[in-house]
Amino acid sequence: MLCALAAAAALLPATPAQATAPETQPLHFDACPDSVPRPAGPDRVECGRISVPLDWNRPQGPRIEVAVSRVPASGTPAERRGILLVNPGGPGGSGLPYAVTKRAKLPERVRRSYDVIGFDPRGVGRSAPADCGAMGGLFGSPGADPVPVGPATERAYLASLRNTADDCAAGAGAMLAYLSTEQTVRDMDAIRAALGEPRANLLGVSYGTYLGAAYAARFPHRTGRMVLDSVVGPWDWYDFDVIQSRALLRQRDTFFAWTAGHPDRFALGGSAEAVRRAYVHAREGLTARPVAGFGPAEFDRAVYRALGRTERWAGLADGLRTYLRDGSPDALRPATAFDSPDSRNYEAANRIVKCADAPAPTPHRILSDIRRTRRLDPQPVLTGMEASTCAYWHHRSVQRTSLGSPDAPPLLLVASAHDPVTPIEGAHRLRRLLPGSRLVTLDNDYSHGVFASRGNACVDETAAAYLVDGTVPTADVRCTGPGLPAVR
Repeated sequence: MLCALAAAAALLPATPAQATAPETQPLHFDACPDSVPRPAGPDRVECGRISVPLDWNRPQGPRIEVAVSRVPASGTPAERRGILLVNPGGPGGSGLPYAVTKRAKLPERVRRSYDVIGFDPRGVGRSAPADCGAMGGLFGSPGADPVPVGPATERAYLASLRNTADDCAAGAGAMLAYLSTEQTVRDMDAIRAALGEPRANLLGVSYGTYLGAAYAARFPHRTGRMVLDSVVGPWDWYDFDVIQSRALLRQRDTFFAWTAGHPDRFALGGSAEAVRRAYVHAREGLTARPVAGFGPAEFDRAVYRALGRTERWAGLADGLRTYLRDGSPDALRPATAFDSPDSRNYEAANRIVKCADAPAPTPHRILSDIRRTRRLDPQPVLTGMEASTCAYWHHRSVQRTSLGSPDAPPLLLVASAHDPVTPIEGAHRLRRLLPGSRLVTLDNDYSHGVFASRGNACVDETAAAYLVDGTVPTADVRCTGPGLPAVR
């Protein structure tokens, strides 16, 4: 049955028909797996799969399957504007359920106008999922301290990167070089063609913006209306990771000051420095004596997750207080275990894609950058430094992914002014590669993910007018943000 989407990587032998015209093969839909939620009300979701070449440069070679979902437009035929592909980010995020969950948050007239199309990018979820096994001990519990200090721990840090690269080479095998953004945008175009659409429209969030910019570079004349939300800048992935790590330091300082402003609520101190001391004390305590598998690596992952969305700040502050008072880190633990199958696939796909997209850093540069970051703050958060693994990658990329094109139509970029995950500098830089495009900035905001996420009418109405009516603002737009979160 077509609803039985592939749950494991399967290299399919090519057939003559598939090899000659893979971009025009039909895409049939049926029921979805249980992992895809059902839409509310009368709307429906349906799923299918499309066969694509593992290497688009060798269309007669081995093939893989890409899983696709669709929620049809709810409006009249006259209202329909085509398909809207959606991607939640990553690299490594599953888009199959995202067609339902993100669509539910979109303005009604966008839902009426577009068939929302989700897909698991190659290497993710039900599209030939990547598996890097133990990933150099990444899933050990408790994990090793992710911030190396001194020669011995620096050598151990580099060894763990080498082991991760070895594990990914063993797990991915022949697919290692082809789980890339360049190959994924070819898959996106195959989905467009299979659905009989002349252009691909896209709502891409975080890494989804990188996909959109790469699609516009390769297929500028097939590019439709694209909203690129929380923009990944046109840097090599390792450079981006370093920039993010510095932005996280600024965000954490803001969190310390915000927490100190509510001493009665959080009881972590009445000054930013006092809250910082409490934070360091908690991390040092978990480093010296992990509790039930929760140590410094798990602590840093919890901090990384919380800093990206201000609605999680109160939970982080409460978790710090609870640990310091009771010795329990349970309030800091994520709802989903880090070593769950979905998380393992995400972490594997993330590194494989990053290492396939751009040249790698050297081990010397990695250590130099860590030392430089530690001079800014002796206790940084390095959780997002996934591209460091590329220093030991078995298949070296020699080219950078092309982003943007002067031949593409104007796109709409959206950014939070103080997003630490995708700093706004990236949006400014990418816009230079997309002439005529506009940037919508949510001022006085500190979160990752803006359109149909922050509940801001200015942002949502601007993006909806662009998607539905094709209205490109005459100039960049600045919207008033919510500021720091209120404390209840």
